[in-house]
Amino acid sequence: MVFVINLARVVFAPLIEPIRATTGATDATLGLLATMAWAGSALPRLPTGVLLTRISRAKAIFGSGIVLTLGTTVAALVVEPRHLLVGAFVMGLASGVYLTAANTLVSELFPSRPGRALGGHGVAAQLAAVGAPALVSFVLVVGTWRTALQWMAVAAAVMTVVFTLVARRVDLPEAGTEDRDLLGAARAQWHIIATSVATIGVAGMTWNGLFNFYVTYATSVGLTAGQGRTLLLVAFGAGIPAFYVSGRVADRLPSVPYLLTILTAFTGCVLALPSMTEFWSLAAFSVVVGYVIHSLFPAIDTYLLGSLPDRHRGSAYATYGAGMMLFQAPGSALIGTLLDRGVAFPTIFRWLGFALLAVLLALVALHLDDRLPRAAEA
Repeated sequence: MVFVINLARVVFAPLIEPIRATTGATDATLGLLATMAWAGSALPRLPTGVLLTRISRAKAIFGSGIVLTLGTTVAALVVEPRHLLVGAFVMGLASGVYLTAANTLVSELFPSRPGRALGGHGVAAQLAAVGAPALVSFVLVVGTWRTALQWMAVAAAVMTVVFTLVARRVDLPEAGTEDRDLLGAARAQWHIIATSVATIGVAGMTWNGLFNFYVTYATSVGLTAGQGRTLLLVAFGAGIPAFYVSGRVADRLPSVPYLLTILTAFTGCVLALPSMTEFWSLAAFSVVVGYVIHSLFPAIDTYLLGSLPDRHRGSAYATYGAGMMLFQAPGSALIGTLLDRGVAFPTIFRWLGFALLAVLLALVALHLDDRLPRAAEA
């Protein structure tokens, strides 16, 4: 299920150039297209948190599958780029509902080893990200970018049915039955929520813009679009072992130092990117940046979901998800707008790197002053 859900969030990265070729859309429009999927993923996080105080995680996941099927169908049928934005937004809505409900459910299914379970769930999601460039390349041989979205609509419908049939045969945990006050949970856990959003917010925004325009950046330094898609595949591929390893490491190491170490490595990657212009240097960069950024996601989820009490888990995680995604979503639109205004890629990446450095230094200072929470409130 998460394979199909995450594919909807990342599929527009390898589709940007084919969509540009057939519609004549500008960089700003294409950046907004990717942003709409992520903005859609941000919008339902809080409402889903409220919804989870009333219905089961499984029912919310079923609803996300229905929404994804509708969104991909709309995106596959539209004619004008601005209508495609609507389909991307609806596809994003599905991922927001799913990830809020499913990550919470996964942590409750495996309370003794949440990092390992969330890492495994992340591996399945990352397989979609890795497969997206290859799948798009294959589809473009036998069809168009619309064909890719049509196949996704069918896959979403099938997996929704499969998930529902499996869920009916499983005894699901009742850990969230006391979670009935979203605002109360947010107030009680605001320290760890704010720390998590600060850690991943600018990093997520930077990564969102970077991977969606990675193929475009590759072509700007003289590589082909095919080479760019290969580099994107390598970056996402490095995320598979990252999810697997990082989830297990997060169960064992102190959370805050581990998170700050990952953020330091990612900041260094972004600052180094403008000096990478050859295929093999970018290939090495792709391995490193892909591993580093994807290590951050299970580490953050383990930090939160592994320590939140049952009575706050779903609501607090939904609040975090809303805040985190609102930071991440503008990444592609920001880069696309700056490119349309004549700002070069190296300058954009340096600006983003300095923003990350400022956040990192602030978090390190707070940690040294013992002002960052090590876990949620009991």
